Amino acid sequence: MTRRDPKEDLHDYLRDARRAVLWKSEGLSEYDVRRPMVPTGTNLLGLVKHLATVEWGHFGAAFGRPFEESLPWVNDEAEPNADMWATADESRDHIVGLYRRIAAHSDAVIDALPLDAVGHVPWWPPEFSEVTLNRILVHTIAETHRHAGHADIVRELVDGSVGFLDGIDVMPSGDGAWWARYRDRVEQAAREAGPA
Repeated sequence: MTRRDPKEDLHDYLRDARRAVLWKSEGLSEYDVRRPMVPTGTNLLGLVKHLATVEWGHFGAAFGRPFEESLPWVNDEAEPNADMWATADESRDHIVGLYRRIAAHSDAVIDALPLDAVGHVPWWPPEFSEVTLNRILVHTIAETHRHAGHADIVRELVDGSVGFLDGIDVMPSGDGAWWARYRDRVEQAAREAGPA
């Protein structure tokens, strides 16, 4: 077995999660990429904006290497959840471009620092605010993959598209009739397990 660099392994997982989130927002209309598909308003472009905000703070601000652009929705006067949706004036190209630029900045920070480099996340509780690059990488990977899962569900709700990444489909092969039968079996098992 070839031994890989642990930092490179972590970095690869982050890159994969970023690609998955961005892929889920491709090929949709402006309306569909912004539509709130669940009662809490989760939408695809909002997930991209949120993850840009996360990396902006986790790698730039926390390690004293601030990203050159400010984020107007990150301040004490911003409304709650301002990073979870895009206003009509915030174009998809702007949000996606911002995420890509922040990701490139994060990549430079990750490449420059050792895993044991110490940073400080001031908006976290004091007992957790001192972090290493390793910890913040693991935390950001978990958060990005979690939101990639949200994007999977939201995209399926929008237009029925499923899959992990472009060209990597881990779903069982089956036509519409197969999926309908499968869903019916899952529904039947749920009903047998307990009342609706």
